[in-house]
Amino acid sequence: MGKPMAGHLLAAGLPLTVHSRTKSKAEELIARGAGWADSPKDAAAQADVVFICVTDTPDTQEVITGPRGIIHAAKPGMIVVDHSTISPEVTRQLAAELARRGAHLLDAPVSGGDVGARNATLSIMVGGDEKIFRVVLPIFGHMGKTITYCGPSGAGQLTKLVNQILVSVTNLATCEAMIFARKNGLDLKRTIDAVAGGAAGSWQLANLGPRMAVGDYKPGFMVDLQQKDLRLVLQSAEQSHTSLPATSLVHQLFSSAQAAGLGKAGTQSLFTVLERLASGS
Repeated sequence: MGKPMAGHLLAAGLPLTVHSRTKSKAEELIARGAGWADSPKDAAAQADVVFICVTDTPDTQEVITGPRGIIHAAKPGMIVVDHSTISPEVTRQLAAELARRGAHLLDAPVSGGDVGARNATLSIMVGGDEKIFRVVLPIFGHMGKTITYCGPSGAGQLTKLVNQILVSVTNLATCEAMIFARKNGLDLKRTIDAVAGGAAGSWQLANLGPRMAVGDYKPGFMVDLQQKDLRLVLQSAEQSHTSLPATSLVHQLFSSAQAAGLGKAGTQSLFTVLERLASGS
């Protein structure tokens, strides 16, 4: 996700310094004119705005507050933007730590998958100081199509978790519908064509349904990452005393997919779990 997003900033003519834990993943950006830094601290040293795109809460903590973290280069007015999907609670803690250095944190998780990152059509959900959001908004426009200010620190992460509830439960509904169609002798492609344009239509049906139909489980978004996000959803739900029965169910079913060795497969591979249940095996 991070590489194509950074590439759009380069294409817009913005000066860019990059750091990745694996330098080879940044070689394309370096070849296009990006500078290289050996640590997050070094990448942030001369920057006014710093973007982070990593996997999980501990990764963002390491990038910001670790021994070689951004915080050691933080200065008054610096803006740190975290595009990762992480704990809202930890986001607020990191924002407070940066604020003590005079820096600002925007939590800005994204939705739209690898396709959205490549096409600069991501949805970006932003939490933090609204005035700081307005400063960064023109840069967000190079990476995303739908850019929404969601509220104070942590609100972007919470909005992304709302997104993941909708995505995962709709994915489960798509799997069930495709299993039902197949078990009753329907052609899956024709079925998708018949219902996708009506009230039953969804991004999941239009994009993942055809992949389920042909057994294509290559990842656009991996099961392991979906499970990480669902754990964050359920943790936040516990803290707010919110019952989420459908989300809990899809989390359990994705655990079955992981147990079957599909953790690195796309989330459409949930279809195989439902298929086995339907066949009684």
